[in-house]
Amino acid sequence: MLLIADGGSTKCDWILLDDNGEKVFKTRTKGLNPAVFKTPVLESRLRENEDLAQVKDKITQVGFFGAGCGTKRPTENLKRIIGEYFTNAEVDVREDMVAASYAVTSEPGIVCILGTGSNSCFFDGKDVRMAVDSLGYILMDEASGNYFGKRLIRDYYYKRMPVVLAKEFEERFNLDADEIKRNLYQEDNPNTYLAHFAEFIFTSEEVNGYFYKLISEGMKKFIENRVLCFRESQNVPIHFVGSIAHFSKEIIEDALKPYSLELGNIVRRPIDGLIEHYRKNVINNAS
Repeated sequence: MLLIADGGSTKCDWILLDDNGEKVFKTRTKGLNPAVFKTPVLESRLRENEDLAQVKDKITQVGFFGAGCGTKRPTENLKRIIGEYFTNAEVDVREDMVAASYAVTSEPGIVCILGTGSNSCFFDGKDVRMAVDSLGYILMDEASGNYFGKRLIRDYYYKRMPVVLAKEFEERFNLDADEIKRNLYQEDNPNTYLAHFAEFIFTSEEVNGYFYKLISEGMKKFIENRVLCFRESQNVPIHFVGSIAHFSKEIIEDALKPYSLELGNIVRRPIDGLIEHYRKNVINNAS
């Protein structure tokens, strides 16, 4: 049986396929980013899922695609953890950009992730090529959930947020300074903590130009830093994966126009594209 995973910092979706490529079940764990979480956290998050526990000895192959799997050391650590849990499985761990590419296209294009974090690559139809190494939520991650979370908190404290929105913001979140600093500097996964504030942009009852400006500024930085760095960007579509992209389609279209860039596909979750990839390229070839 084949187990496929699409993992981020916030959550990880798992799909189990039988030998014929039919879906057995879908389940979810908390995020398994090996560049952010320490080994005990990764192990406990994997083991606490009851669906996976019931079939772990039946799994013969695991394909894991995740955030934080773009460099050698964290990738090898996560591969070891998964292999020790699914003891009968051959384990393949690759970065989330590969899954994103499989999900949006089979042709050459620039593929971008806008979720809890952000990233980009050039996909030639088979392999991905990075232009810039990602240094994570503190130094990079433009236009991501944690980027917008930081912006919202700063704007609230600097009193740049419109008064009506600021009132709604403080009613929905604990904005006590000590609480914020505790979560950022003492608790695990501050990137996920920051990203949870970003939901305010897409669930607020207020329709306000402030949100449009906020997202547009983030997208401009992302395009200039993570899209235009590819020489192919003027000649191929720019695809997007992730919740931030899913809820910002019109703003992304507007942001691309000044650079004469073509918007490609936008997919919220890449797991379905991964299923089709494995059915076509792995299961069918094995049968």
